[in-house]
This record gives sequence, structure tokens and C-alpha cells, in this order.
Amino acid sequence: MKIGMIGLGKMGGNMVLRLTGGGIEVTGFDRNPDSVAQIEAQGARGARSMDELIAALGEPGTRAVWVMVPAGQITQSVIDDLASRLAPGDIIIDGGNSNYKDTMKRAEELATRGLHFVDVGTSGGVWGLKEGYAMMIGGAEEAVERLRPVFEVLAPAAERGWGRMGPAGSGHYVKMVHNGIEYGMMQAYAEGFELMKAHQTFGLDMAQIAELWRHGSVVRSWLLDLTAEALNNNADFEQLSDYVADSGEGRWTIIDSIELGVPTPVITLATQMRFRSQQEVSYAGQMLSAMRRAFGGHAVKTIEAPRQEGLVPEVAPGDHPKVAAPENIGQAVSTGEGSAAEQLGETGQQRVKGDSES
Repeated sequence: MKIGMIGLGKMGGNMVLRLTGGGIEVTGFDRNPDSVAQIEAQGARGARSMDELIAALGEPGTRAVWVMVPAGQITQSVIDDLASRLAPGDIIIDGGNSNYKDTMKRAEELATRGLHFVDVGTSGGVWGLKEGYAMMIGGAEEAVERLRPVFEVLAPAAERGWGRMGPAGSGHYVKMVHNGIEYGMMQAYAEGFELMKAHQTFGLDMAQIAELWRHGSVVRSWLLDLTAEALNNNADFEQLSDYVADSGEGRWTIIDSIELGVPTPVITLATQMRFRSQQEVSYAGQMLSAMRRAFGGHAVKTIEAPRQEGLVPEVAPGDHPKVAAPENIGQAVSTGEGSAAEQLGETGQQRVKGDSES
């Protein structure tokens, strides 16, 4: 089985390495030649141009290219470029966090050229190389079945952790809801631990509690496992900004819930909290402060210095997942690739119109 991978960041690069290790003949390409050199240094095959990538994939009609680049216009430009180079019967896979409505439109447009379009909502983060990826797949059964060897290698096990959800768009839709749930889970953990830390009467040990909850508790999860490990290693959260990025999928989940009339209060509030974290100063808060002074003459605070933040680059392909652990954040050596928005995963935040406006 031959396949190409475009985008060799922390996800795409690691997927190339896992595929190579699993016997899949994969060729990776990235706009940054250093990223190509990085996977080559770890035993994978790289291409220095789109032409070289396409040439490595076999006969027209049998080729497959996986796109793993930031959502939004970047993904669209790569798909447009591929569509002009590929032939009927070839497959384009989008493994990024694209909006499912965009995916449905892309599938329709590519079908007019005889091209298959498969959307793969991919979860696993920096641990995917070692543990495997969960993949929620949308697209024609024929195309998905042709890609079975690839999915079986990338997944935690050949028959576990991946599956076809339905037609094009369904994979990205299920991944969208998955990420909305993730927002809610993360927010609940964060709020609970903040509350316990603030209640100083008992002198509670956060690391002890997280470790205890991992065993037998109904709130145990992989997220809790990672939290417990960080706390046990005395991670210093004080060096971190409270800015929390959002990929756009929480927003889309909320929009879909409104369109369908399905209440999602936890996901909605968790996403709103991320919006608040991204504000250096809340205009609403400033207005509240001004109103309190206006009607009651209360004392108010002024801004003495704006918030200053830096960027810790994303983890490089092939790095051990523990590089991303909170206790190691201050020791990051990777220079990352792409803009801050690309590294933070914020390129997919375009607003989404309702079905009636599509």
C-alpha cells in the first residue's frame, strides 16, 4: 500500500513514522524542507516537491494522499492543488479539523472530477505515534476499504479504534462533537481542582487526589491520568498563561446544537470560558467596573501593565510525548513550524452558516 502525507507537523510527521514502522510505503512532503529532513533522519521517505510526492504514489487511479495541515484556507489550497494533479479514482484524505460542512462541499466538488474524498477525524495527539490514533472516517465505502491497511496500522489495533461513520462529512462531524465533549471534560476537571486548591482549610494535596481518582473512581480517564502525572512531577503551572486556544470545533458543536434544538449547556459554557481566556482584558468586565463606580462610587482597579505572553513551540514529530508534559514546558527546544495560530490550532475558526444559508 502506497500513500502520501502532506503536512509533517506533530501529527502528520508522527503518522508518517507510525505508517513506516507498520510496513506502509508512505512518502511525506511539507513546505518546510527541514520537516522533510526530520522524518528522513528517522527512517521515513520524504519528497522535496509536490511533483516528487505524486510520482512516488503509483499509477493514476490507484493513488492516495493524506492532507494533515491546519484547517481553513490552508487545507483548501492544498486540496485544490491536489485536485489539479490527480486522476479519476485517486483518493484525497483530510485528516485535519475541518468543518464538516466544508468537507461535504469539497466531496461534491471533487466527485465531479472523479476523485474520492475521505474525511478522517483524528484523535491521539502526541501520543498517537506510540499508542495509535482514534479515527472517525467519512466517505464512500469503496474508498474507505481501499485505505483499510493504512487505518489498521495507524489505529491502536487493526480492528479497534477506527471505523467508517457514514458518507463524506460524517467523520469530521463526529470528531467535532468529540472535541466539544473534550472541552467540557477538561473544563470540569480544571474547575474542580481550582476549587479544591482554593479551599485552604484542609490543606488538600492535588497530586494525591488526582492519583486516588485514577483508581476505581467514576471520573477516571486518560485526561485524569495525564493530570495526575503532571501533579506528581510537581508541574509548575504558574509559568503558564491561562490563554486556552480553541480549534473552532467547540464553536461548531454549539452552532449545530442550536440549529437542531439540542441543548448542550456544558459544552457551550466550556467553549465560552475559552473565549474569556483569550481576552487580555474583558470589555464587559471593564463596563461592569465603570457602572459600579457610577452608581455606587465604589473603588475600581486600573491596568498597570498589559499581559505579556510568549509561545512555547509545538512538539516535533518523533519526540517522546513526555516532552509535552506540563513539567517540561519550560524546557522546550523545538522551534516549531508555522504561525502562532497554526501551532495553536486556531486556523479553523471561520464562522459557519446554517444549513438554510449554505
